[in-house]
Amino acid sequence: MEAGTGMSRGAAGEGDLVRALGLWDSTLLVIGLVLGSAVFMVTGGPGGVASLLPAPGLLIAAWIVGGVVSFAGALVYAELGAALPRAGGQYVFLREAYGDLTGFLYGWTLFAVVHTGSLATLAVGYAEYFGVFVPAVGTGRIVMSIPVPGGALTVSAGQINAVLVIVLLSAINYFGVKEGSVFQGIVTVVKIASFAGFMVLGVALGAGSLSHFVPLFAPAASAAGPAGAGVGGFILAMVAMLWAYEGWNNITFTAGEIKNPQRNLPLSLILGMAAITLIYVGMNLVYLYAMPVDAMLSTPRIGEMAAGRLFGPAGSWIMSLAVLISVFGCISATVISGPRVFYAMAKDGLFFRSIAQVHPRYRTPTRAIFWQCVWSSLLCLSGKYDQLYTYVMFAAVLFYALAGASVIVLRRRHPEWPRPYRTWGYPWTPLLYVAVCLVVLLNTLLNKPVESGIGLGILVLGLPAYAFWKGRRGREGRAA
Repeated sequence: MEAGTGMSRGAAGEGDLVRALGLWDSTLLVIGLVLGSAVFMVTGGPGGVASLLPAPGLLIAAWIVGGVVSFAGALVYAELGAALPRAGGQYVFLREAYGDLTGFLYGWTLFAVVHTGSLATLAVGYAEYFGVFVPAVGTGRIVMSIPVPGGALTVSAGQINAVLVIVLLSAINYFGVKEGSVFQGIVTVVKIASFAGFMVLGVALGAGSLSHFVPLFAPAASAAGPAGAGVGGFILAMVAMLWAYEGWNNITFTAGEIKNPQRNLPLSLILGMAAITLIYVGMNLVYLYAMPVDAMLSTPRIGEMAAGRLFGPAGSWIMSLAVLISVFGCISATVISGPRVFYAMAKDGLFFRSIAQVHPRYRTPTRAIFWQCVWSSLLCLSGKYDQLYTYVMFAAVLFYALAGASVIVLRRRHPEWPRPYRTWGYPWTPLLYVAVCLVVLLNTLLNKPVESGIGLGILVLGLPAYAFWKGRRGREGRAA
């Protein structure tokens, strides 16, 4: 073990990477990882938060509670990241707390579907919005149809556009983590400015009304079913919240490249999550100013509808552009974070050794970046990226719960480790986060048993892969 870090094997290898990310870079990365399309999509439409909690006060309360729960998780990860400031983040936490198998299975699902599938979904979502402005390269234009057993694989211009975006952003990140983070930071600042502009101008100049907030806690007359405003509705809303706030944990993947991570990693999580919660709550307050809850139930693209009501047809067009920029920034941040996990796994001998290669000049895990680009691009072209992502949500939330509990496990197992930041409200803060994850986990299992079963199947497929790499690492160790 390396003295003073609480890190075991592989820690010395962090010298292959460069600590180039300051507090500003890492905070913008946290914001960029979370702010994508969720704030524009989750509130409205059938099954949206407004349909589950069809009262203005309850709708805002859901976004506040979602922020509080995610903030609790961020405080937990802040302690873990400060104690274990190395590339891989959550993979490292799980491996240290529960052993190689748990860490590997997390990394396995991350590479197979969770991270790469999320990247593919974001990229195709970007292409769909891009098609609003340039229909020729949108998802509505089919450019080829390939016969396959059981039917045909169709590829749209939008899917090709999505692949090109992933390739472009991967290439930018190939040439240095600082270069990639600067580019991503610029995009993030632009989209924060667009959020702020929408909120300020919407209230100052928009054609909205405070009457949409009255009555504050009475369900809308058109709310369907008894679940509206009930405990069941709130639980389902928390499932949506966990997805909407998802992504902040990925900043820990880059811990090996953050300057003074014992200070800057916790601060970036705290500042980033505070900013995200304020933006989410503020945006939904403006949505309510623009329209009553009843109107929210008719469309999932609530951001465009709200902008149209506040500013007219031009408002919807401008909001589509804001969504495009927001999703693009989220793709950029997602491209940065994932390869650091695959690099860490390879350094530990639990993945292809070549993926641990760091470019001698740019000091980036170039092989990991390349293979993430290849696999996520193939998922884009497969057309199954969104289904695969649904399948592994059960496994993803399971690992969130395990990571939240690992702060308790590691405090008990390694009380001697230096902890420059300690989770505020311990042990209640991690217990709150884990409890919400378990509720979401149970809800997912009950409401999507088939998808959850397939997700667990993907997880089980990692067992023979683990046995292979574990055995090879043992053979290499004996040969050395």
